[in-house]
Amino acid sequence: MRVCPAHVCGGRIRLRGWSLLLGAQLLIIFVKMSEATQTVQADHLATSGGDLTRRRRLLSAALILAVVTIVYNLAEGIVSVVFGLSDETLALFGFGVDSFVEVASGIGIFHMVVRMRRNSIEERDRFEVTALRVTGVAFFLLAAGLAAGGLFSIVVSRTPGTTVPGIIISVVSLVTMWLLIRHKLRVGKALDSDAIIADAHCTRACLRLSVVLLVSSGIYALTGWGFVDALGSFGIGVLAVLEGREALEKARTREIACTCD
Repeated sequence: MRVCPAHVCGGRIRLRGWSLLLGAQLLIIFVKMSEATQTVQADHLATSGGDLTRRRRLLSAALILAVVTIVYNLAEGIVSVVFGLSDETLALFGFGVDSFVEVASGIGIFHMVVRMRRNSIEERDRFEVTALRVTGVAFFLLAAGLAAGGLFSIVVSRTPGTTVPGIIISVVSLVTMWLLIRHKLRVGKALDSDAIIADAHCTRACLRLSVVLLVSSGIYALTGWGFVDALGSFGIGVLAVLEGREALEKARTREIACTCD
């Protein structure tokens, strides 16, 4: 009878466990976004577009989406960093740290939606500006760390143990981010809110990160070329610089509009 080596079996069990966690997280997200969708659909039936109850229901849907964004990025960050460290894949590790930075940004969005439930807003307040500054600086630090780590990996010819977790996580992230963008746009348009529509457009940056991770992880899984993981980390670093610049610019101008395109 063929015996599975301890480290191989342990890795398979660990992969299945984290995959189940991500699957459960995705199921929760589907449920929460379905609730938000039902709220929007119900409010489309309202006869009065300026009805206060309708606005509150739509803002509740926006709040649900903000919470989902924070919770998902937190879970994604934990899983990605754990696998990135254990499998020595820098691209996945960087992707996970980026998710943690997105949590800080998401908290700022959550705070903004809470303010919108009280009054209409024209610009960001001090809390949101501070969150943007912290986010911007963190993105630049992440980019610098990924650049240094990528160069080191190439010099010492370090290769990941496996990039299968990166493939799974990036696919889950692509599906989740696409759903979030779709629902945020729907809620933003129903509210005629530039702030929520801008947040939806800025979520596209997460889609790009997921694509970079999927491509680098997929190519390494197929070819075994060690430098591909480092190139993936460089790609994530470049996107982190763009996100950092965007965050600092929004903090400087206090504008709600997004220029992430």
